Amino acid sequence: MFIALVVVTVLLALVAVFSASMKLRKAEQSVAVINGVVGVPLAALPVLAALEIAGAAGIVIGLWVEPLGVAAAIGLVAYFVGALIGHLRVRDTKNLAMPLPPLVLSIAVLTLRLLTA
Repeated sequence: MFIALVVVTVLLALVAVFSASMKLRKAEQSVAVINGVVGVPLAALPVLAALEIAGAAGIVIGLWVEPLGVAAAIGLVAYFVGALIGHLRVRDTKNLAMPLPPLVLSIAVLTLRLLTA
């Protein structure tokens, strides 16, 4: 089961870092959805990116430091639940594919981290 945890953790970390890089670069597609559709202020993008990077680092380091891995996975679940709520709040069902896969991965990492304790 630890191998599954490692695989899902690395995948989620890559997704989170890629998502953060899109926010930091203010990629047109990301800005159009996050700011234009969901209504998140542009000034919040670096903060959101930092949360994703911190979560990615936390789950990777958490492979060796279990409590950090659990905390980081909980943080990423909360982050992506918030993103999902943001989309639903404005009835943006078209872009739900953005927060749903990382949310599922976050839940998987948290579950596997707890099961391999």
